Amino acid sequence: MNLGMSRETSALRDRVRAMIRDEIMPLEADYAAEIPKGDRWQYTTRQAEILEGLKARAKAAGLWNFWLTDSDKGHGLSTVDYAYLAEEMGRTPMGAEVFNCNAPDTGNMEVFERYGTQDMKDRWLTPLLEGEIRSAYLMTEPDVASSDATNIAMSCVRDGDSYVLNGEKWWATGAGDPRCAVYIVMVRTGGDDLPKHQRHSMIVVPADAPGIEKLRPMQVYGHDDAPHGHMHIRFTDVRVPAENLLLGVGRGFEIAQGRLGPGRIHHCMRAIGQAEAALEMMCRRALDRDAFGKPLAQLGANYDIIADCRMEIEQARLLCLKAAWMMDQGDARAAAPWIHQIKVVAPRMALKVVDEAVQMFGAQGISQDVALAGMWTHLRTLRLADGPDAVHRRQVARAELRQYTQQRV
Repeated sequence: MNLGMSRETSALRDRVRAMIRDEIMPLEADYAAEIPKGDRWQYTTRQAEILEGLKARAKAAGLWNFWLTDSDKGHGLSTVDYAYLAEEMGRTPMGAEVFNCNAPDTGNMEVFERYGTQDMKDRWLTPLLEGEIRSAYLMTEPDVASSDATNIAMSCVRDGDSYVLNGEKWWATGAGDPRCAVYIVMVRTGGDDLPKHQRHSMIVVPADAPGIEKLRPMQVYGHDDAPHGHMHIRFTDVRVPAENLLLGVGRGFEIAQGRLGPGRIHHCMRAIGQAEAALEMMCRRALDRDAFGKPLAQLGANYDIIADCRMEIEQARLLCLKAAWMMDQGDARAAAPWIHQIKVVAPRMALKVVDEAVQMFGAQGISQDVALAGMWTHLRTLRLADGPDAVHRRQVARAELRQYTQQRV
């Protein structure tokens, strides 16, 4: 089992790391300062200049679409290779988009590439690959426990050459972005007479289709994440061509599992990148700040705290790389327990490291002067995104118990 980087990937990682530190991170504060100006749901001229300028430089340097693992459209990286790059991108909020590796677009692009018609690829996949538009993935609903996706209830009824959609979705990440042009939507197309995993489908919906109403941006601990956002959306008699249904009626779960597995690994490696950034901030603070006549590093249990953070980051990284290696073996079912494990471990570990860094910074740690508060908010949310911890632990336990159940049969 090789969890290391090839020489080529190592060189690529160094280039990504250099661009993040030298070009992206110095512009973070300038970019964030533009958000409150004017309409929060439109990009200011300066914001667009910063973001599109960075993207153009990344694309020109060939640092683009790393997520296309085992594809002739990308760099031909394995999931293990990409994991190292995702960790670097996790160090800055703009990192993933600058390299066109941002969620939910990567998962949606995978869906279009695997299951989309040629028309979908021409209309949606090509501009997504070029970073010209954004997309959203609509699954969660306000009126059902969506952690059990068999509860998804949005109505999708065939009417002649169209499907008609009615219902509400929320936490539609990216749907507030003015560049968001297309949604991939999980809908219910079958009745109770069908097996529960054959009652749902996925359908492609243009974001400007008549009958779509953005009710409100959802707030994450009081923040709306403008101009990207997480929207609450109502569909009222939204009519979509029948050919927009992906793969076939009742195959929504099949698509979802293919989409979510790699995405969860990407999220986790970015979380590890945030933990590394927080630990670096913590160490610099511990050495530069004095209290009671000593550097903070020498006070209380700070040596132990720093050591524990380092060890827990290393443990989480190894587990994530093993999950990535399992994915690379081509058996999604065998990889699933490892993906469930890391989806619990990585955000929880990163959240702890960020929280310890906040403590080291004191009141400044929860202020707008450092990035830690935003990191904490994102990581706490990640413990719910793509399934809450309890659901993933349940799957890990079921896989563990299954081997003993089989012995008893």
